[in-house]
Amino acid sequence: MAPRILLARHGQTEWSLLGKHTGRTDVPLLEEGRQGAKLLGERLHRAPLDGLPGALVRTSPLRRARETCELAGFGDRAEPWDALLEWDYGEYEGMTPDEIQEARPGWLLWREGAPRGETAAEVTARADEVVSWARGQERDVLLFAHGHVLRAIGARWLGLPLSFGARVRLSPASLCVLGWAYGEAAIESWNDVGHLAG
Repeated sequence: MAPRILLARHGQTEWSLLGKHTGRTDVPLLEEGRQGAKLLGERLHRAPLDGLPGALVRTSPLRRARETCELAGFGDRAEPWDALLEWDYGEYEGMTPDEIQEARPGWLLWREGAPRGETAAEVTARADEVVSWARGQERDVLLFAHGHVLRAIGARWLGLPLSFGARVRLSPASLCVLGWAYGEAAIESWNDVGHLAG
């Protein structure tokens, strides 16, 4: 069976709750985020995933992703990987979409990147690195990271332009599975938050 990528977004933070662009600022999880990470872990350890024995686990080195990984029960298996860092928002770090639109009407991160931050081409290259690595494995991989970079990985897994990431939402503590259908890269599930309902 061809390997899959399982994507786990970090739990809720104060900045994600407020809709602020949170790139490299190392904000901690809220208590809600910690609880979400634990529920995500319970989901990953129940059938049919059963703790993903044998899967390779990587995490963004940023605190919110590492803590989610640890609370989900994968900290002892995870290796930090800079390729999973969130998009560097440069001058727009800490700003909400409305604040950015007020300063720069019509701006779209997925098209234009961030001033003094990363370009769309740079994030595409990072996402391609992750996808290429995952496809080269003989087992599933589980990645703990951030909303925009995981959406970028989803787009590139499908062979689509990075801009496709603008069209899919990704909630805190959500789970996605990227796999295969009829020999083609496919989405098995996206933005699954059923485990958060209790």
